[in-house]
Amino acid sequence: MKTTYRYIDIFCGAGGFSEGFHLTNRYKGILAIDNFRPAALTYKTNFPTTKVLVEDIKKINEDILTNNLDEEIDVVIGSPPCEPFTGANPRREKNPLDRLYKDPIGQLTLHYIRIVGILKPRVFIMENVPAIMDNGLKQALIREFKRIGYPRIHFNKLKAEDYGTPSHRLRVFISNIEIKPHPGKKRIPVKDALKDLPEPGDYPFNHNPPPPLPIKKLKRVERLKWGEALIFYQGARRNLPNLIRLDPNKIAPTVLGSSRFIHPFENRLLTVREQARLMGFPDQFVFIGGRDEQYNLVGEAVPVPLAYAIASYIVEKLDQGEV
Repeated sequence: MKTTYRYIDIFCGAGGFSEGFHLTNRYKGILAIDNFRPAALTYKTNFPTTKVLVEDIKKINEDILTNNLDEEIDVVIGSPPCEPFTGANPRREKNPLDRLYKDPIGQLTLHYIRIVGILKPRVFIMENVPAIMDNGLKQALIREFKRIGYPRIHFNKLKAEDYGTPSHRLRVFISNIEIKPHPGKKRIPVKDALKDLPEPGDYPFNHNPPPPLPIKKLKRVERLKWGEALIFYQGARRNLPNLIRLDPNKIAPTVLGSSRFIHPFENRLLTVREQARLMGFPDQFVFIGGRDEQYNLVGEAVPVPLAYAIASYIVEKLDQGEV
């Protein structure tokens, strides 16, 4: 009989990272933590057997963990907020180290490390944007993990589209092991990701018609060609596109909490379900909250096919006793 490995998810969000682990049928989710109530409700809806704490991570101490865990944890996963580090944030700290040690949101990454130090799992995986390695940050993270007992740290940069996600997403998965999943055989274009969805309506979940565009904006949208953006917004280093009309023959651009897309063939926004399809979420996965909250939960998740590839790879290492 194959071993079932126990994991917890810190900054769990909607649960995209956990969904990948769940789909392997080799893991048991014991605990999830997030301080955003719609995220916690979404997680509990989709993972009803997992205990979910709606709590500020700074308040999670060893006593709370002990009271909520009656089993030893094999794996800790999690996605601390990326806003302090990403180039999409025009207000991020100029000094890279200040993004980790001075920015209150950046300090949450240190709390993730603190909890890993308490639990001492066989494997931990922390997801974030590659900019978390900029100019001294990589060395700082290595020092912080060494301080809690993990002397060897790997910065695994992976592209979601290489593992069956219909959208681009480059992320780093910081871990005590090297993570090299086997890539998928082909990339999935937008038209294949959306092809069997009905017109927006009550089914599947989160597929209600999107809000209509204002007349002036609609007229501009009607003229958009595939791949063109309606607006640009200021990032830390350059202007970034939004309201892009998707090219049906290519993968979608990176799905972000702030991003909205125009349907490739219709002059409307994507529904939440269509946006979730671009992140590899199954249609039975339900998002709780207002419409913008649902979009944000989708965009801030780890793409499910990528999470599944990582989880499958780690199972092999655990089974072989390599960690």
